[in-house]
Amino acid sequence: MRKPQAPPGSPENADATEAAFYDALQSGDIEKLMACWSDEDDIVCVHPGGARLLGLAAIRGAFDTMFANGAIRAQPLKVRRLQSLGASMHSLLERIEVLTEDGPRHAYVVATNVYHLTAQGWRMVAHHASPGTLPELQEASQTPFTLH
Repeated sequence: MRKPQAPPGSPENADATEAAFYDALQSGDIEKLMACWSDEDDIVCVHPGGARLLGLAAIRGAFDTMFANGAIRAQPLKVRRLQSLGASMHSLLERIEVLTEDGPRHAYVVATNVYHLTAQGWRMVAHHASPGTLPELQEASQTPFTLH
């Protein structure tokens, strides 16, 4: 398997890698998308309702299949970041535009993206997405929850 090339602009932070990832989704560019991923064997990707994909070949294959139907109109929203020296975890909503017979419709996906600082810069090591529901979109975490 060919190693990913550096994303455009050699991202100096996880935010730049995330922007390159979503740009590649929207343009349907598999090379740019895969350049955002680390070349480690244990990277992981889970699409809504899908299997756990491990490694570059499995992840690339899934995105190749998705891009065969066109680009993915996904826009990151409400990004929350937790960063340490060499890792950054982003929790966000993805607003997905779906074209229907009645025109464009929007769906929401709750996603977690994890990035590691590698010798090549910040690279994605995990992407996990699940269908969003109304309570998740309302960000219920703002209210303290007690269990007793």
